[in-house]
Amino acid sequence: MDLTNIFSMLGGLALFLYGMTMMSTGLELAAGNKMKSILEKLTTNRFLGTLVGALTTAIMQSSSATTVMTVGFVNAGLMELKNAVWVIMGANIGTTITGQLIALDITALAPVIAFVGVVLIAFFKSKKLDAIGEIIAGLGILFMGMEMMSGAMAPLRSSPEFAHIVVNFENPFIGILVGAVFTAIIQSSSASVGILQALAMSGVITLPSAIYVLYGQNIGTCITAVLASIGANRNAKRTTIIHLSFNIIGTIIFVLISLLTPFASFMVSLTPTNVVAQIANVHTVFNVVTTLILLPVGTKLVDLSFMILPDKDENEDDMKLKYLDFQIFTNDYHIGTSSIANTQLFHETQNMLDVAIENVKKSFELLTNFKADQYENLQKNEEYINYLNENIVEFTTQAISAEFPIEGSQSIGLFLKISSDIERIGDHAMNIAKRAEILHDENRYFSHEAIYEIGVMKDLCIHILNELKIMDYEEFNQIVNKVHTIEDSIDKTHQQFSMNQLSRLKDKTCTTENSVVYTKILTDFERIGDHGLNIAEAFYKVKEQMKGVNRTKIDLHEATNS
Repeated sequence: MDLTNIFSMLGGLALFLYGMTMMSTGLELAAGNKMKSILEKLTTNRFLGTLVGALTTAIMQSSSATTVMTVGFVNAGLMELKNAVWVIMGANIGTTITGQLIALDITALAPVIAFVGVVLIAFFKSKKLDAIGEIIAGLGILFMGMEMMSGAMAPLRSSPEFAHIVVNFENPFIGILVGAVFTAIIQSSSASVGILQALAMSGVITLPSAIYVLYGQNIGTCITAVLASIGANRNAKRTTIIHLSFNIIGTIIFVLISLLTPFASFMVSLTPTNVVAQIANVHTVFNVVTTLILLPVGTKLVDLSFMILPDKDENEDDMKLKYLDFQIFTNDYHIGTSSIANTQLFHETQNMLDVAIENVKKSFELLTNFKADQYENLQKNEEYINYLNENIVEFTTQAISAEFPIEGSQSIGLFLKISSDIERIGDHAMNIAKRAEILHDENRYFSHEAIYEIGVMKDLCIHILNELKIMDYEEFNQIVNKVHTIEDSIDKTHQQFSMNQLSRLKDKTCTTENSVVYTKILTDFERIGDHGLNIAEAFYKVKEQMKGVNRTKIDLHEATNS
């Protein structure tokens, strides 16, 4: 094999991979968040979930895209772990469609197919036609790359050195290792199977030499999901374990079948003159049969993932993100990413709100019964609120600047406002705690009447903040009206209590120093109410803009129970 053939092979590989990328990008543009809605809504039933996973992957031509998206949905709370099992099983079936397309051998028409796609992209000013054009052009370029690779590798047939290497592939361990490593490097089982088919097309390799490499390719494709789960929550990591377990179990089953039965000979007999089709058929049979075997016991894969990665006791003092996963901006698959980003931001701001509510309650308790350890806990919570705010700012900045189809990006920016308002609520709670510390250190106390009035303000604020703990965007329309009414009541109560304080000053039943602290505390609670109203209005705007992205209802209550 001379230098010209090597260059030709590399050029063919480049065209093949670029064609797959074009098809994937076109499908992202065409499908966008519709794929997310389908996966989110139709995965509760194991059969429907498997079918959806298979169809989604067949359309996108990439099991890696589907599994990465599934990991993202599980991490965001959009999908339950047990439902992710069915999608992963279906994705393994759907990914075999690329091999079957290649087996059709339409390489003679590849230039025409590519030309039609380019015409749609170049001469029509339509986003929809652009997306369709990318899909068609990508398919044509993929086949042109296949033809170039197979032609360049033809001289390998007469190479004794390469023949010796290929013979070693019939060793199960070597074949599986080669398939797994090569697929892990290029991060696509569809692409690695296609390259194997190109070798077969050029007559370099036969099915008995390729069969164990095929099994290894199914394991190697899991690397993309593994990378996607880095930094994600434990359920997202378990999704990756399930994906890996599925393929390892399937490989063990089929290695035994191949060693104990004439499986390879049987598959050859189905299409004796077409090695490319033989490889495609084995790939399909492997994934379909493994799915049929594991489908009845799919929940056991979930149990296995918990055994491998059990729950751990989390240290509540640790500074960590519960929902934000910055990894979603580092992979190449962006279908549904805007929905994932929005949902993660929603849950993380709700987490942040929980901590802020706790601090508002603790700050009032310090006024009535100051305890140093409780004050320290409140300070740690405040540091955590600031930590969450900083990360939410960073996350939203990356989400807005990321280059992917992101129709829901308008809503992402609103979370900056929400996070900022929650952070200010935390500041006001900290202000109240510091005033409580001053009163304690100086051995000063409020009257029962003043404490009662502050308690009323606190209850009104907690009422507002609790109203914001709603898990369904659709309910925020009513929430804004409720919060506005409560906030108006806080303003009126603030005015009334301020007048009461002036009366106490006039009657000399309260000191000037205490009056100043009391007034500042009332103001802190009044500002908390203002920020609560701001948050309610921002969440409502998020809901309105998300309605423009998905016509189907976004049920975050179900997602939270995942």
